[in-house]
Amino acid sequence: MYDEKKVLLGMQPGELQQVVTELGMPKFTAAQIAKWLYQQHVGSIADMTNLSKANREKLAEQYEVGSMAPIDCQRSVDGTIKYLFPTRSGKFVETVYIPERRRVGEQGSGIGDRATLCVSCQVGCKMNCLFCQTGKQGFEGSLTAADILNQIYALPERDTLTNIVFMGQGEPMDNLDAILQATQVLTADWGYAWSPRRITVSSVGVKNKLKRFLDESECHVAISMHSPLPEQRQMLMPAEKQMSITEVIDLLKQYDFSHQRRCSFEYICFAGLNDTTMHAREIVKLVRGLDCRVNLIRFHEIPGVDLPGADEKRMEALRDYLTAHGVFTTIRASRGQDIFAACGLLSTAKKLSNSKS
Repeated sequence: MYDEKKVLLGMQPGELQQVVTELGMPKFTAAQIAKWLYQQHVGSIADMTNLSKANREKLAEQYEVGSMAPIDCQRSVDGTIKYLFPTRSGKFVETVYIPERRRVGEQGSGIGDRATLCVSCQVGCKMNCLFCQTGKQGFEGSLTAADILNQIYALPERDTLTNIVFMGQGEPMDNLDAILQATQVLTADWGYAWSPRRITVSSVGVKNKLKRFLDESECHVAISMHSPLPEQRQMLMPAEKQMSITEVIDLLKQYDFSHQRRCSFEYICFAGLNDTTMHAREIVKLVRGLDCRVNLIRFHEIPGVDLPGADEKRMEALRDYLTAHGVFTTIRASRGQDIFAACGLLSTAKKLSNSKS
């Protein structure tokens, strides 16, 4: 367990101001600490060299940066890297680093043009989607903002990142306060100063929480659809009971996605189940009037789940139908499948079991 000292990582200026005031340090020290954390990425308070030695010692008595390096990594043949990060509760989460090259002929083509980090927000997940390995793990707890940010802060490739997607383990809207705190650090001028357009937060749709996220954040939103038919979606995703896909889309239509902020739908394709022309027609009807895109995703088989993945031909036909009817649609490239880093495959159940033995 990592609970001996309080953690600075994730704190905002007001919180840092309170820390230095309580410790009897000058007010300007709060801004100095923020720079050391979010611009210099120091590993320890001792590295904050423009603080006096006495103040560093005073701060270190009660606080620590909170950075924890990954304890394991796996590398895919396609360049994807899956990291295992410890949490302050003594558990683990998986985080996936996905470097990409632009296609030949695209502007700025070359190695390292794009690098996306798939971040986790919970250990396991409550949503229990039929097709997701994380859901089979069950729910082990929510991450703190520091745990979430540590996946970025302590990432060896941190300085190459161009995008972050909250599509790892867990449901972001089920841990919304920590998500909002982490994305605030990532986008604020005093923090990482990233554009919110570099960050996408996914959700199955959680009543009240999704609205709050849309109101309080400017990051992109990605909704797990997987079927436009309520009964079928409920079979795949029990969360449909609490907030139906029609409720989700009615809510999304209240917001403007016609400019830079983007709304997208994730859609795993199952052969003969949700990849038919009828499903395509229903998707078109469902999203009519909403500026959005659909990302079609290959199904990656998981133990104990008898769902066949759609083949490439069916996915292309679904894409072409949706595109022809005004719904911008892409087929997402599958990355890291050989190391169980692809969509729906993340799980730390085995690591948790081993840690208890």
